Amino acid sequence: MEFLKHFKRRSFLNEAIYVTLNIGLSVALMVIVRVTGLIWPALILVLLSKWRIFAVRPQFWFANIQANLVSLIVSISYVVFLFSIGNLNVNGTQIIILQVILAVLDACWLLFLKPKSKRKYIVLQAGLALFVGITAVFVMAYSWVATPVVLLTWLIGYATAKHILSNYENEDRVVLMSLSWGMIIAEVSWIAYHWTIAYRLPFVSSLLIPQISIVTLCMSFLAYKIYNSFYHYQKIRMNDIILPLIFTVAIILVLVLGFNGVTTIVS
Repeated sequence: MEFLKHFKRRSFLNEAIYVTLNIGLSVALMVIVRVTGLIWPALILVLLSKWRIFAVRPQFWFANIQANLVSLIVSISYVVFLFSIGNLNVNGTQIIILQVILAVLDACWLLFLKPKSKRKYIVLQAGLALFVGITAVFVMAYSWVATPVVLLTWLIGYATAKHILSNYENEDRVVLMSLSWGMIIAEVSWIAYHWTIAYRLPFVSSLLIPQISIVTLCMSFLAYKIYNSFYHYQKIRMNDIILPLIFTVAIILVLVLGFNGVTTIVS
């Protein structure tokens, strides 16, 4: 009985340490960006927080990097958003509030969504990484040439597709399909790079959401539903995809035809 009590105490202690470290990381990144006004120190801390990727033999590093790409995309995007908000032309109190909200959301990601392993949570993880990753790239890409934008969006598309497909058993075409989906996302992003459209949030007009983030998220959701139907039934059942298809087409048409004002994303 004493052993069981000791085991429970250790479990509670481990959980408390885990929660504290994750909340501490979110807060530390926010503080670093606020104090320094620079993005690189926070990015270095993000990379250092992933030390466990390399705490194995070198031959496993590449596999570990791929397995942690989605988490890395979300964390880097969080830092990009903190930095971008810090440069907004709004009052200091509003900046602090927005950065605190971001820190809370990042902590929720680390504590509640990231550790989940059921398929529905895997899909949510990938969808979130795709949306924030593409958004972060286009928030920073106003002064870039097209090549890094295309490469980064390809990597995001590849990583998020692989994150979902790897969750399916006996799937031997994961890498090829992930690479292909990454290429599709990159091609759409190349078009968006030359035709930048973004929407202002109603409560903070200085914050912009790129149209490409919404479009690629809808496309990826539809692709997931198509693949999921084919995987389970060896054919694409219309009943499984008709609602996602209508939803995706409707959203894209509304955005492209109804909300097509061009807005340049600037710092």
